[in-house]
Amino acid sequence: MIPRYTRAEMARIWSDENRFRTWLAVEVAATETLAEAGLVPKDAAKAIRERADFRVERIHEIEADVRHDVIAFTTAVAEIVGPHARWFHYGLTSNDVVDTAQALLIRQASSVIAQDLQRLAEVLERRAWEFKDTPMIGRTHGIHAEPITFGFKIANWYSETQRNITRFTAAAEDMRVGKFSGAVGVFAHLTPELEEKICARLGLKAAAVSSQVIQRDRHAHYLATLAVIASTLDKIATEIRHLQRTEVRETEEFFSEKQKGSSAMPHKRNPVTAEQISGLARVVRGNAQAGFENVALWHERDISHSSVERVILPDSTTLIDYMLSKTANLVDTMFVYPDRMLANLESTRGLIFSGQLLLDLVEHGVSREDAYRMVQSHAMRAWKEGLDFHQLVLADKEISSRVPRRQVEHAFNLQRQLKNIDKIFARVFGNKEPSGRRAKTRRRKRG
Repeated sequence: MIPRYTRAEMARIWSDENRFRTWLAVEVAATETLAEAGLVPKDAAKAIRERADFRVERIHEIEADVRHDVIAFTTAVAEIVGPHARWFHYGLTSNDVVDTAQALLIRQASSVIAQDLQRLAEVLERRAWEFKDTPMIGRTHGIHAEPITFGFKIANWYSETQRNITRFTAAAEDMRVGKFSGAVGVFAHLTPELEEKICARLGLKAAAVSSQVIQRDRHAHYLATLAVIASTLDKIATEIRHLQRTEVRETEEFFSEKQKGSSAMPHKRNPVTAEQISGLARVVRGNAQAGFENVALWHERDISHSSVERVILPDSTTLIDYMLSKTANLVDTMFVYPDRMLANLESTRGLIFSGQLLLDLVEHGVSREDAYRMVQSHAMRAWKEGLDFHQLVLADKEISSRVPRRQVEHAFNLQRQLKNIDKIFARVFGNKEPSGRRAKTRRRKRG
């Protein structure tokens, strides 16, 4: 069972308290590095390290007057530090602190998301193996196509999640940069060497080049990656919603004994969690668009991106954290109905084997055009009249004169269609079957 989601960690990361604490960590790292280089008195750096503090309420009070959050912050800290505070923020511009601290905040948020992705992958892997050999109908255009297994479907989700892990790792690493290049990026007051040392002290890399800000293509890439993850979760949720439709009912979102689906219809069991995931994915994708708009700033910097990022970065990381947790729980607890899957697979009375029969006719010397005509004529009749396609084919003398009955029967063999499932799983999982799968399978299957 996936732990119940709590937003406490993401809320803490994006709180004013943590944001200002991170600003302070950046300021202290800069001051100590400059002191080591002889640009700031060592006693001042020591005083700043030991005394620097703030109250969020006081920062807000000052900001109400000066209308500048960094000045309000430095003023509030200076009130506590005392005379040595003249060396606080020495040689820096606001975005040296803000952008570098933001990289640290994103690193904190990314650590949570990385854990969420791994947890989802573990759930998908276990449930894929659980239903590796559970046959169901594959659908294209929403119409019955050929057989698959439910585990195969989940393995596809797992593989996509692994790609998301790779993408997210790269995007998060791309955001692990700081800058101390000054008001327009040319190091008018510090040096590239000092920037590298301050960044290293904070566990960051120095941006190779920046203006007053770290360039926003990085942020756009990060937000776009979150949007791709959201789309994967939307894909999983949408599929479960489709499979829960009354006419299908092959899977079902967990529904507790006390849960109610409708104020008017007591029979309703609605996929509310899956629908919530699909809806929130739209918000994350919309935020990514705002991230793209932030790339183009005026000259060496304007402020149009700042207000946007105060919304889209906390919101997108928090939403992805929430959605990953909800999706992992959705997959972990969903009801699966193998008997219903088999019944749906068999409901078209053999039509789903038409492709294999076509190939068998071709292999026995029938031209593809003639084979297609023979098979389609019976398939269309079976569709329109509700007849058994299998029996229609067996009764066709034109087919029986070309293909032995044993070969015709073999065309309708379900296991023949699924013979490569093990090989696909070996590709996806490397023949690594989770321990305890059989016990979990017995517990989870519901008919």
